[in-house]
Amino acid sequence: MSAVPDTALITPPAANPVVQSVRDALVIAKRNLIRMTRIPEVVVFGLVQPIMFVVLFSYVFGGSINVPGAGLSPSGYREFLMAGIFAQTVTFATAGAGAGIADDMHKGLIDRFRSLPMARGAVLTGRTLADLVQTTLTLVVLAAVALLVGWRTHENLGEVLAGFGLLLLLGYAFSWIGALIGLSVRTPEAATSGGLIWLFPLTFISNAFVPSENMPTFLQTIADWNPFSATVQACRELFGNLPPGYPVPDAWPMQHAVWASVLWSLLIVVVFRTLAVRKYRSATG
Repeated sequence: MSAVPDTALITPPAANPVVQSVRDALVIAKRNLIRMTRIPEVVVFGLVQPIMFVVLFSYVFGGSINVPGAGLSPSGYREFLMAGIFAQTVTFATAGAGAGIADDMHKGLIDRFRSLPMARGAVLTGRTLADLVQTTLTLVVLAAVALLVGWRTHENLGEVLAGFGLLLLLGYAFSWIGALIGLSVRTPEAATSGGLIWLFPLTFISNAFVPSENMPTFLQTIADWNPFSATVQACRELFGNLPPGYPVPDAWPMQHAVWASVLWSLLIVVVFRTLAVRKYRSATG
């Protein structure tokens, strides 16, 4: 009987690279989720802001903004508004994603991960997956609050779930933008500021809070082609929250909002994941 070489006893079988990457990403995601549970105030404060937006916009602006097809009806504006609030909430999670990664970089944790035999992109993928879980929790709570203030859907359950799926896809896409920002700055504070400053014009130059037809022509064009607007429009359609006779703009993303939302989100994921992984490799090289 021939002897078995010593190397065969100590060398583990080579794992499929894709399987290994998925396994590593899930481990990092679990680590970030455990960390979130140990800092509950982060989750609580993340819920307070969107709830305030729901209540304030519903009762302060309800009855003051004329929505075509609904007029000045507070309930009509409330249904028009909610898709915009949902979309704003998932995109504003970008700042938290960037701050978390910047904090890990600042504390040297990323260097420790780099010393382990793990896929390079797993650290970022795990972080964005954990953020997706937190965003899902936030959306569930926010939807419950919206129902309490009078928001209702008027389509079947499948379409409503598809609308929330588009919101989560948009939030996941934007978390990669946050990851790139977090890798590009030196402190978590800078990541938070950098993650928010560009979101305000993105969300307000859109159809989230007012119909884009009320804007000047050049801003209306920007709003109609805004990735954020496509998801908002798609959710209104899937939730059945478009008022009867509401004039849909002629721009392609508004006429085919569901497809535009999916395409925009996937494009953002592909572009910014590529840039973020490249930045991660150079930052830790």
